[in-house]
Amino acid sequence: MHKVIYDTDPGVDDAMALLFLHRHPNIDLLGVTTVFGNASVDTTTRNALFLKREWNIPCPVARGASVTFDPSRHERPWPTMVHGDNGLGDIDVPETIDLPTDPRQAYQFIIDTVRANPGEVTLVAVGRMTNLALALKHDPEIASLVKGVVIMGGNFYVPGNVSPVAEANIHGDPEAADFVMTGAWKVVVVGLDVTSVTTMSRSYLADMAKAGGPSVQLLADLSQSYIDFYKHAVEDGMMVHDSCACVYVVAPELFDTIEGSMRVVCGGIADGQTVIKQDGRRFPPGDWDNLPSQIACTGIRSQQVLDLIRDVILGKVKH
Repeated sequence: MHKVIYDTDPGVDDAMALLFLHRHPNIDLLGVTTVFGNASVDTTTRNALFLKREWNIPCPVARGASVTFDPSRHERPWPTMVHGDNGLGDIDVPETIDLPTDPRQAYQFIIDTVRANPGEVTLVAVGRMTNLALALKHDPEIASLVKGVVIMGGNFYVPGNVSPVAEANIHGDPEAADFVMTGAWKVVVVGLDVTSVTTMSRSYLADMAKAGGPSVQLLADLSQSYIDFYKHAVEDGMMVHDSCACVYVVAPELFDTIEGSMRVVCGGIADGQTVIKQDGRRFPPGDWDNLPSQIACTGIRSQQVLDLIRDVILGKVKH
């Protein structure tokens, strides 16, 4: 079993990834931690509780960061044109959900859960890296106690999606991302190099909903405006960014990877750019030296990934 904490900012593609984690028979979802990004942390936490209720997800939800790792950073507007005003494609979501959150801050929930399960927990982070950075800052020892960190974010050899060089999750909190990627834990970066070529069509999702009943119909409903948003890049479909990171946890063989030390540009016109110094490449001394070697995904078997997402969500994958 893969014990997972899912750090998320729901978010449309976050919702699909959550249902995948909940329904995969080899994943033990220990908790959901929320972060600001696709909407305010109040909204993303409400959305996580809503999906927990609708999909009968038993794990706790812990509310996380509402400002960047460096609090002096200027906050940008929420990406309402992507995820809607309410973060879930503007489907009907109640203002409040009558479910409690965990009493701990997300970073403390991460620390406590990792310490209670040494060597077993994979952190899957698909929003800004703020909660992970705070957890590592408050308790550096957890770096040696986690099984691994899988993040959806970044881009190495393809353009960004919020600037020519930056991907949204990293651009939203570059200092946090740099702290996480240079930490002494094993990080796998599942970024736009692979997620931007992994697109689910509207008809594929509709067929899933038909086979999956009300729970998958909810997923299809909240994804419609997201698919509309992607018209500029995808022919009647959507990139399933966050689900790709979740698939990596259970099926890393569907990805091609390289290894090297990573840095994130903090400030200036390249703010949020992720840069890898591939192992074996030689350069003069620089800011990539003596850092841990991390993993970057550069290739993906997209159709197999999509089919696995579908089969898991429809309950067709057994232990």
